[in-house]
Amino acid sequence: MTATTTAPARPEGTDGTGAPARSATVQWLAVLSVMLGIFSIVTTEILPIGLLTAIGADFTVSDGMAGLMMTMPGFLAALAAPLVTTATARVDRRSVLCALLLLLAVANGLAAVAPDYWLVLVSRVLVGVTIGGFWSIGAGLAGRLVPARKAGRAVSVIFSAVPLGSVLGVPAGTFVGEAAGWRAAFAVMAALTLGVLVLMLAVMPPLPPGGATRPGVLGGLLRTARTRSALLLTFLVVLAHFGAYTYVTPFLQQVTGAGAGLVTVLLLVYGAAGIAGNFLGGALAARHPRTGLGGAAALLGCATLLLPVLGGSTAGAAALLIVWGVAYGAVPVASSTWFARAAPGEPEAASVLFTASFQATVSLGALVGGSVVDRTSPSAVMTLGGLTAALATLAVAVDFAIVRTRSRT
Repeated sequence: MTATTTAPARPEGTDGTGAPARSATVQWLAVLSVMLGIFSIVTTEILPIGLLTAIGADFTVSDGMAGLMMTMPGFLAALAAPLVTTATARVDRRSVLCALLLLLAVANGLAAVAPDYWLVLVSRVLVGVTIGGFWSIGAGLAGRLVPARKAGRAVSVIFSAVPLGSVLGVPAGTFVGEAAGWRAAFAVMAALTLGVLVLMLAVMPPLPPGGATRPGVLGGLLRTARTRSALLLTFLVVLAHFGAYTYVTPFLQQVTGAGAGLVTVLLLVYGAAGIAGNFLGGALAARHPRTGLGGAAALLGCATLLLPVLGGSTAGAAALLIVWGVAYGAVPVASSTWFARAAPGEPEAASVLFTASFQATVSLGALVGGSVVDRTSPSAVMTLGGLTAALATLAVAVDFAIVRTRSRT
């Protein structure tokens, strides 16, 4: 991925502020600190999936009420993405990222000691604010942390935090919750976040804002055809994925007949495939983000449409989950690259729009999928997700045809 897909590339031999370049090790440690920050955020965001029943029982609230812990952060992140970045537009980005990590640590600590459920929900509000701000700023920093020729690899490293959060973070958090109680899981996340904060303070260079991310800039981007295409296609693909994946565990239990242990293994297989898809998708998206997102949508659609047909066997379910994992692993990096290509002069504004649209659709997908599964079955949710992904694939093809037609005139 070229530097124009993430942030204005820093000149070779400098650290982006005009100072002499730091060692390659420190540069990559700075990238790692951003990745670990997003890992902490992703893990915190979806940690309640494995702890929902225990938390609900502790506070004597229904599963639906406990589910607010999952739906709230996404919607709040969509609101926070433009608000946080515009409010801090003239503040050093390193300082903002560190402040947001401190806020995430406070949120996890508050959840760990909350005597009442409403305080847990307050902590999830803080999580949503952190997601919106950190993603919007951190996702576009690769080109400012490493030389331009290495920016593509840095982007893939940063976005590997998404599947890693699912593969390592949530199972580990659930294990801690089962062994020592759900509060301990949040306490561990608070400690991990503070550790990441210390690392970032040690290795991240000063990052003066490259330009104010004003509401007018965001409005201008929304008026461009390329940005609107990126919004539509991201919406369709993410809706398809989360509408189906949120309820993959009931599918594996009811249709595949998998027990708790086998479900865990299958989800780990899916997550490992997601890590591979992240790096494969990053390599393709660096050159052809439209192709990367369209290919991911097509594979995702095939996997979810075939699950009700072939997912009755463990082998069939495992094979399709691998395809699904590879497909979705490519989605965040391909989508963010498309947004950045649509606004090469405003990388942070492009990240804001990516984050807001992505997070809002995560919550919407989970809500839509839940409404469908309550009225039908997990197989119906998979089919609906597949059809939505097929629509996204068609939309990518139409967009490609429009672009080619315009280039010929």
